[in-house]
Amino acid sequence: MGIFLYDHPFSPYAQKCKIALHEKGVPFESGLPNAIGSGHADADFLKANPRAEVPAFVDGDVLLFDSSIIAEYIEDRWPAPPLMPKDPYERARARTLEEVMDTQYEGITWAMGEVGVFKRAEGRKAEEMQARARGQLDNMHAWLERQLGDRPWFNGASFGWGDMAVIPFVNGASGFHGPKAGSKLAAWQARANARPSVQKCVADIANVQIPMTDVAALVKQGLFKREYRDHRLEWMMRSGGAEIVIDGIKNDTIRFSHEFK
Repeated sequence: MGIFLYDHPFSPYAQKCKIALHEKGVPFESGLPNAIGSGHADADFLKANPRAEVPAFVDGDVLLFDSSIIAEYIEDRWPAPPLMPKDPYERARARTLEEVMDTQYEGITWAMGEVGVFKRAEGRKAEEMQARARGQLDNMHAWLERQLGDRPWFNGASFGWGDMAVIPFVNGASGFHGPKAGSKLAAWQARANARPSVQKCVADIANVQIPMTDVAALVKQGLFKREYRDHRLEWMMRSGGAEIVIDGIKNDTIRFSHEFK
């Protein structure tokens, strides 16, 4: 096997890695792991990532997991063009953006999907949780605008690490509650979405063949289990979703990271 990325087109973590590969012109193949979302995983996928999470990266005999580690490997393995800034402070800024998006920001948008798409809560409870999430996103977008400042890119003068770490998550949020129209963040989002590397990720999403299935019903039957991990659990516990977690454990309709074996 050459360069292969275990992927889900909707995963912002996988998109981050694909953007890096596209920006550097590295040819690769990608695909969904077997039985993803069911709580089970095949042996090849588990070999690449014993946590059974996307993305997982294969480069010959090299097997890597965690999107940040994969992105670091890509940067070191194919250094041109560089995505990480040279200045130590700017490098730290880029990594800070990545950390915030990977954890706190993703926890909000993931929870909005749990409620809005997977129907973990309904009625007044759902609206209360969604309203809380929208307010949190407004605060996150204000923080991102402060980080952007007067720069054209989060990385500075050119597109780079900070931008590829932010755009998949902001695009994902836009289906629920994106940046305000006319804002600096919305203008940055439009610039980022014009890049071929990002457009390819958007095309991957558009090309997903999703059967006409009631995913909320599959969740209730325990046939599709969304993964609850650190920042996602934190959001639920702090934002009124404790009973969702408890019910999910009781009814075996959620999953946690696969245990190493």
